[in-house]
Amino acid sequence: MEPTKQNPNTPKRLLSLIKQSPNTRLLRQIHARILTTTTTTSALSSLFYHLLSASVSIDPGGAIYAAAVYAQIPKPNLFIINTVIRSFAGTIPALSIFKIVLARGSPRPNSHTIANTLRACGVGATIGEGKQMHCQGMRNGLCGCLFVGTGLVDLYGKCGWVGDARKVFDEMSERNVVAWSAMIAGCVRNGMVEEGFGAFREMREAGVVPDEITMVSVVSGCAVAGDLGMARRVHGCVRGLGIRGDAELDTAIVNMYAKCGSIQMAREVFDGMKVKDTKAWSAMIVGLAIHGLAEEALELFSKMLASKVRPNNVTFLGVLSACAHGGLGSEGRRYWTFMLDSGITPTMELYGCMVDLLCRANLIEEAFAFVEFMPTSPNPVILRTLLMGCKKSRKLSNKGEAIAERLLELQPSNVGNYILVCNVYASVSQWEKVSDVRRKMKEKNFEVQVAGYSSIEVNGHVHRFTMGDWSNPEAEAIREVLHEMNEKVLATGHKPDLSSVLHDIGDEEKGKDLVEHSERLAIAYGLMKIKAPGTIRIVKNLRVCDDCHEVTKTISK
Repeated sequence: MEPTKQNPNTPKRLLSLIKQSPNTRLLRQIHARILTTTTTTSALSSLFYHLLSASVSIDPGGAIYAAAVYAQIPKPNLFIINTVIRSFAGTIPALSIFKIVLARGSPRPNSHTIANTLRACGVGATIGEGKQMHCQGMRNGLCGCLFVGTGLVDLYGKCGWVGDARKVFDEMSERNVVAWSAMIAGCVRNGMVEEGFGAFREMREAGVVPDEITMVSVVSGCAVAGDLGMARRVHGCVRGLGIRGDAELDTAIVNMYAKCGSIQMAREVFDGMKVKDTKAWSAMIVGLAIHGLAEEALELFSKMLASKVRPNNVTFLGVLSACAHGGLGSEGRRYWTFMLDSGITPTMELYGCMVDLLCRANLIEEAFAFVEFMPTSPNPVILRTLLMGCKKSRKLSNKGEAIAERLLELQPSNVGNYILVCNVYASVSQWEKVSDVRRKMKEKNFEVQVAGYSSIEVNGHVHRFTMGDWSNPEAEAIREVLHEMNEKVLATGHKPDLSSVLHDIGDEEKGKDLVEHSERLAIAYGLMKIKAPGTIRIVKNLRVCDDCHEVTKTISK
């Protein structure tokens, strides 16, 4: 008697093949076999559902094929639709499937359908499709639902439409911690830090207890604001909430303290972390780098490698930045080679960091050669870095002038670029070209919209200073401290870098201008108000000039 052969096309066998399929090509072959051998509606629905799951697992962006598979499911009910969309929430196929649901006309979507589809819109921050989803929610009377409202707030925040996010948020009848977190994150993500802090205060007043996700956004906002007092209060709030051991939140706190000027607190938090992933190591390395602690940053990078933690792009941004600030040109080249050997593809940011390293080391020609051999065209940030290198070296070759022209071509409406080009020409005393650039700015009706200022926090109050501004009530006392401070700096042998004054005036006037730069006014005020061993922390919205940088280092000693 011959043994009975197993039918290879049974639903059970086909399901097993789907689960074992390693690629889309094999899935399509199984798909064809299903269509030619399966007859029952229930079997088709089950097999197509698993086929969809497998296709998205293999290719999350394969919207066209996923939609084609879904379209062949016979008469799916709302439960199947929501299950499928929920399985694919956060991927593009979910959006494609929702469009098929609308095209069929039935069944009508409910709150779960729209809420899960909104997550797919947020993946690519597609505001047009997001607004369509908003209309669908309104048409079906679902916008008041907690899940739909939260999804809309999150979507609008990710797309930069914070006003629309706030409008939806204010119209929600119920708001849980997820909704509040989405609103706060939207504000902070788009640079609206004060609005984010305001929403956080409203949340606390409403009696809603924040979680670790909420606090990551609030902590990130403190990092942007650079307010150390606020940072300490927020950290105290985290402790008070009893949130412990959350790696993402601890990493955000490390970054916050580093950005707010307290690298010691950043290191304490980092050292206290039980689990340190790549993000945590990278945050600490970047923090040390921006504080000019090159040796400590590179030493920590060595410990990271010894701990078998794999570095990423952000890690090497910190390493290269440390080399740049520490004047370690040869080390920077070595780490660049090590990065390439590690299989990391350089991003534009990494290219920019390497250009900055070469420019700071006064290797301008090498920086130009590096940019010429980049596989992609340099972005405006890299072009500006090259021009800053020309300004620092006080050398402007034909290549430098070509870079200046290219920058103005790429961003003809960016007033900051015109100011930079003007300053570069001024640094090499090409006053005619300075006049030409200023004439072009006048023709374009440009106005300098961002004034340079420095701020200092004293006793919980932030005091802001601008160059030559003597409106402070204690102006006379500040002037006396400033004069004494300048005399002591000159006594150390410091020679003012008059090229930092970018006006065609006499040397005496240039020296006077330097003394009244905003950061020096803030330092003088700090010396008046903060007694030793207190720390004077100055925050400036623009780049510090070369002379003020050297003076600040002298005062710190």
